[in-house]
Amino acid sequence: MKVYTTDKIRNVALVGHSGCGKTNLTEAMLYQTGATKRMGNVSSKNTMSDFSKEEIQRQSSIGTSVIPIEWRDKKLNIIDAPGYLDFVGEVYASLRAAESAILVIDATSGVEVGTELVWKYCEEIGLPRMIFVNKIDGENVNFRKLMESIEENFGKKVVPFATPIGEGESFEGVTDIIFQKGYKYENGSPVEIELNHDQLKATERIYEEITEIIAESDEDLLNKFFEGETFTREEILRGVTLAVTQGDAVPLIVGSGEKAIGIDILLNMISNFLPAPNHPEAHLGFRVESGEARKVDANEAFSAVVFKTITDPFVGKISIFKVTSGKITKDTEFYNSSKDAVEKMGGLFVLRGKEQLPVDEILAGDIGATTKLVKTQTGDTISDKNNKIVYKRLKYPQANLFYAIEPVSKGDEEKISSSLTKLQEEDPSFVINRNSETKQLTIGGQGSVQLQVILDKLKNNFGVEVKVVPFIVPYRETITKTVEVQGKHKKQSGGAGQYGDVWIRFEPATEEFIFDEEVFGGSVPKNYFPAVEKGLEEAKEHGILAGFPVVNFKAVLYDGSYHDVDSNEMSFKLASHLAFKNGMEQANPVLLEPIMKVEISIPDSYLGDVMGDINKRRGRILGMDQQADGSQLIFAEAPQAEMFEYSIDLRAMTQGRGNFSMEFARYEQVPHEVQDDIIAEAKKEA
Repeated sequence: MKVYTTDKIRNVALVGHSGCGKTNLTEAMLYQTGATKRMGNVSSKNTMSDFSKEEIQRQSSIGTSVIPIEWRDKKLNIIDAPGYLDFVGEVYASLRAAESAILVIDATSGVEVGTELVWKYCEEIGLPRMIFVNKIDGENVNFRKLMESIEENFGKKVVPFATPIGEGESFEGVTDIIFQKGYKYENGSPVEIELNHDQLKATERIYEEITEIIAESDEDLLNKFFEGETFTREEILRGVTLAVTQGDAVPLIVGSGEKAIGIDILLNMISNFLPAPNHPEAHLGFRVESGEARKVDANEAFSAVVFKTITDPFVGKISIFKVTSGKITKDTEFYNSSKDAVEKMGGLFVLRGKEQLPVDEILAGDIGATTKLVKTQTGDTISDKNNKIVYKRLKYPQANLFYAIEPVSKGDEEKISSSLTKLQEEDPSFVINRNSETKQLTIGGQGSVQLQVILDKLKNNFGVEVKVVPFIVPYRETITKTVEVQGKHKKQSGGAGQYGDVWIRFEPATEEFIFDEEVFGGSVPKNYFPAVEKGLEEAKEHGILAGFPVVNFKAVLYDGSYHDVDSNEMSFKLASHLAFKNGMEQANPVLLEPIMKVEISIPDSYLGDVMGDINKRRGRILGMDQQADGSQLIFAEAPQAEMFEYSIDLRAMTQGRGNFSMEFARYEQVPHEVQDDIIAEAKKEA
C-alpha cells in the first residue's frame, strides 16, 4: 500500500448495536474499492475483520480491527468496533483514534440501545458522525417511520443525503440527494435510473434542507444563499464538511452491506465530507499530559499512541498505533516516552484485518502497526526521544461484573496469571485481582460475554482451562456486649511446665481491634503483655460463628497470674487464645457483611422496576437526582452478597440502557434469618 499524506487520510470508526451489519458493511467497502475480489460474509465465516477463533464461532465482532481501503485519491482507515455492550471499552478506543464515526442502524430493527449509547458518547466528546441505515431492502421496512424515530432520538440535525426508492419487496434503488440522481445496483455496481416526478420533488425538497445547513456553516455561503445563487461543487463540499465537523449536521445514507447497495455513495461521503486528521476543527482524541502540544503534521517531531494490542498465538504481540505528529519509518528509534524505554520494532506495516501490508513510512494522522514490542502496552505514547511527549490514557469504564476462577488442572496458577496479563494488554477494560483475604482470583469486566471471551481465549490461545467458582463473601464477626473472662493455660509434663493465666474484658468498639491493659500489682508481668496481644491478634482471625475474622472490639487485660518457673511467652499467648474463645461465646457474637454504595443511572421509565429490585436485594434507596439528559441517578446501598450479578440483571431490566458504579461503604450486621444460613453453609464447607 502506498504512503498517503495527512490531508488524504480519513479515520472513521464504524459503530452501532450488535447485529446491525457493520462487519458485512466493511466487507462491501473492501469489495467496492477492489481490495478484495470476493465479498466475505459473517454467516459464511470468511470476513476480513472478524478473524479470531472466538469471533468466527460467535459470528460477531469482539475486538476492534482496522481495515484500510483506497478510494479515488484517498486512504480510508475503517475502524470496525464491536457492537456488544460488553465491549464498550473497544468502542471508546476506536472513537478516540478516529476523527469521525459512522453509526450503523439496522433498518429492520430501528434505533437500538447500542446506537443510543454511542450517539450519546459522540455528543459528549464532540465527534462528527454520519448514519448509515443498513438492510434498507429488508422486509417491512418503513423509511418514513424510521426517520421519525431517528429524529425523535437524535434531533433534526440528521438529514438524509441518500434515500430509498421503494420499500421492502418494492425496493428498487437509492437516490443521491446531492446530485439528484437515482441508482439501482447490480452486483454492487450502480446503474442510473430515471426518477419520477414525485421522487424528483422529494429529492429537491431535501436538497433545499441541505443547502440551508450548508449556508449556516459559513458567512459567505449564507450571503450567497440569501441572494438565491447556486452553490458550486466546491462550496457544497466545504459547507457540508464544516457543518458535519461543527456538529450542526449528521448526514444519513441508506443501503445494504450484504448486497453492496449504496456503498459507492457512502465511500464518496466519507471521502468528501468527513474531516482529515489535520482539518483545523478535527476532533483530537489524544490530549497532551506532558510535553508541548504539536500539530497533526508530518513536519513536526514524531509522536504516536498505541490504541490497540492484539495477542496472536502465532505472530505474537501486535501493537497498533496512530501517528499523531511527524512520521515513522522502519529506521525510526521506537522510544516509549510513557515508560522511558527504547524498543526494537519487528517491522513496519499497516493491518487489514490480520493481513500485514508492509510500508516504508507512516505519516501524521495515519494508522500503523508493528510487532515484538516487549514493554509497550495499550495507551503508551511513542515519541522522538529528543522531543518527548506523553498523551493522556483513555479512561475505561469501571468493571461491574466479576467472576471468581480456578484452574481445572492443578499447577496452572502461574500460567493463568501470565496469560491473563497478556489478554489484559489486548483489552484493558477488564481487570484482574487476587483477593488478599479470600485468596480468590477474580476477573472483572462489563458483562458476561466479555468475561466468557476471556475464558475462551485462555483455553484457545494459551491452553489454560479454568472454571468459574462461587464467590467467597468476606464476612466479619463481632461482639455486641461486654464480658469479662478468664483464659488459663496450664500444662505439667514432668520437666519444665507451661503456665499462663489472664483475665480479659472484651467490649464492642468502633475501631477494628484495640488492645489495652489495666494490670495492677504485677499479677501479669509487663514482658508478657506483647505475647497476650499477639495471641489475641492470631485468635481474632477465626471467629466462633463461621470462622470469619473478628472486628470492632476492644480487649483489656486487667488481671491474671504467673509462675516463676513455668510461665513464658508461649503460655500467655495460648492463655489469650482461650480467653478469646470464652469471650466470643459469651459476648453475643453476630455476623457482619460488606455493604456497597451503589450509584445507578437509568432512564426515568425504568425507575419503579429498578427501585423494587434494589429492595428485593435487601438494599436501601438513599436518594435520587434527575440528570440534565432526563435520566435518573439513584443512590443506594446493598449487601455485596446480593450484587454479584447485578450487572446482568440491570441490563435485562433496562434493555441495556442502565449503568452503575459500586464501591465498598462499610460492614453491617447480617439479619438473623440470613445469618443462620451463612453459618450453616460455612460449617458445611469446613
